[in-house]
Amino acid sequence: MSEIRLYVTTTEKNANRILDLMSFAFGEEDYAIATTEVDEKADIWEASIYLMADQEDEVLPRVQALLAEEFADATIEREVIPDIDWIAKSLEGLKPVRAGRFLVHGSHDRDKVQAHDVAIEIDAGQAFGTGHHGTTAGCLEVIEQVVRSRKVRNALDLGTGSGVLAIAVRKLLPVPVLATDIDPIAVRVAKENARRNQIVEGIDFRTAPGFHSTAFREHGPFDLVIANILARPLIKMAPQLVTHLAPGGSVILSGILAEQRWKVIAAYSGRGMSHVKTIWRNGWVTIHFTQGKG
Repeated sequence: MSEIRLYVTTTEKNANRILDLMSFAFGEEDYAIATTEVDEKADIWEASIYLMADQEDEVLPRVQALLAEEFADATIEREVIPDIDWIAKSLEGLKPVRAGRFLVHGSHDRDKVQAHDVAIEIDAGQAFGTGHHGTTAGCLEVIEQVVRSRKVRNALDLGTGSGVLAIAVRKLLPVPVLATDIDPIAVRVAKENARRNQIVEGIDFRTAPGFHSTAFREHGPFDLVIANILARPLIKMAPQLVTHLAPGGSVILSGILAEQRWKVIAAYSGRGMSHVKTIWRNGWVTIHFTQGKG
């Protein structure tokens, strides 16, 4: 069966925003989503979603509705791509992403790594987190800042996805990390990614919904908790999350749209957390808290 590419031709800024919107809407489904530079000088980019021909009737109206508010004038174009490897196609548009000292890259870009980089190799696949989304990149920036300025003896990556954030912590510090996800496929992928990055010990990957696992008692309390999920579950789990934090510990939260940040800040400030800073990336925010005074 033929594959279909639905795409919008626009500027780099708009293409990245459309990528964020589609990643948010389709992130848990098996669609490849990518941005591709067409003409650097003219700032022409394409934001694309790849699907099978028999999925078009269901996906096209969703993409139209997704773009209606911010990109009402956008034209969604269609291309038939017979017998193509969608993962390989997705990788074509994924350039290395820099966040602080971290360089997150695919296996096709190993030659881009420089001597001073803290390199993390993650290929597009079945779990969220290649570094290209604003939430992942924001977390990486704050992780580096926390590790520089605070004592971190252990860490929790809640909702680990591809494992990129747990791997990042372990690359900077020889401390134990607990990485959990509700999705067993994500946990398997995260383990594979850790091995690919030469991390064979130090990260305990567990399948766990929320905080329902004995692993949290075994490993906690934590000096650093990272949760790149979504605003609503972050707000809901605030009481539990704070109880698993060591005195003076840090919390890094992301998966939060800019307009949702105040509700998240209020939920955690009301639990004795101090708001340290907020980082903005492509319409998404990453928020850093500490327990007690920042």
